[in-house]
Amino acid sequence: MKKKEVVREIANQTGIERNVVEDVLEDFMATVKKHVVNMEYISLSGFGRFGVKKRAAKTGRIISRNIPVKVPAHFIPSFKPSKKFIEEVKATVCENWAGTKESKQSIAKTCYVSKSQ
Repeated sequence: MKKKEVVREIANQTGIERNVVEDVLEDFMATVKKHVVNMEYISLSGFGRFGVKKRAAKTGRIISRNIPVKVPAHFIPSFKPSKKFIEEVKATVCENWAGTKESKQSIAKTCYVSKSQ
């Protein structure tokens, strides 16, 4: 789903004009970016937490030339979904994909494990 589709869906559900919804969404994203860049976390209860993760220095490889390359330590933006969000996704996936070809493979194993715990 793209941003335009998100804006359209929110506008349809709320009755708010699309341009207003788009402005609010843009402001939300700008706020998240601003705080994450400043090494702050943003927690949205029931949804998840935006933040920064540090990646350690490592040795990579240019595969085409088989040359080792040093990758310095760096920071990346991250999102960690809440437990509630994770459980909702698991439940929905297990319900919607039951009986499909894919469920007979890895999804069935995941659903079986999560239900038995």
